[in-house]
Amino acid sequence: MRRKIAVATWRPSRDGRIHARMEVDVTAALAYLDRVRSESGERVTLTHVVGAALGRALRQVPEIRARIVLGRLVDLDTCDIGFAVDISRGSDLAPVKVHDVDRLTPLEVARAVGAGADRLRAHEDVAHRRSSGIVRLAPSWAMRPALSFASLVAGGLGRSALGQPGFPLGTAFVSNVGSLGLDEAFLAPLPFARTPVYLAVGAVQDRAVVVDGEVVARPVVVLVATADHRIVDGAHAGQMAGIVRDLLLQPDRLDAPA
Repeated sequence: MRRKIAVATWRPSRDGRIHARMEVDVTAALAYLDRVRSESGERVTLTHVVGAALGRALRQVPEIRARIVLGRLVDLDTCDIGFAVDISRGSDLAPVKVHDVDRLTPLEVARAVGAGADRLRAHEDVAHRRSSGIVRLAPSWAMRPALSFASLVAGGLGRSALGQPGFPLGTAFVSNVGSLGLDEAFLAPLPFARTPVYLAVGAVQDRAVVVDGEVVARPVVVLVATADHRIVDGAHAGQMAGIVRDLLLQPDRLDAPA
């Protein structure tokens, strides 16, 4: 099913994309996660911390929150973020969209993503069930025009189409590629979703870093962003990266009221 959608979605690339990569020392973030897990009993992960940090960045850099509709730049008001979740032991992924992530703590993000993943795995997510059924039944020749229609209606206008909800992946999309054994990855955007920013969270690896003039081993994660260059330029990417980095270095700030 994934390949059928992919063939109908992507043509040879002509659109502008901007890519940004940064390494972040996650010593403080991992200590924060240990505390939150101990206090809550919930399975909060680095992906949820990164997502909460990205939500703050989307709020503070509003120029990123936009999509292209009929050649025009149209603002997005929300800081919703889609998270990729495994719903079939590695053979299928699906998005869980969490609303207003800029107002949530990592624990609240984890609970929202977990609830959405449970619905998907139990086949109780109506939108995913409908869109999966349409993809299975539709002939291959009909997929490209169908996704073009869904792109305009769901990705552009924010209305439900072909089983997909409006703005199906949110204002940004996060995928933990580290869980797949990858140190880093450049995500391929889904054109029909018209999501301006994609962020890949790599595997945590011990790296040599300089701390107070000394070279020490620290846990480091690589974050790779792929963005629509019509919306996001280098200045925006730099602002977003700076906010996310600062919050990962001081993750307790994510528990403060937004």
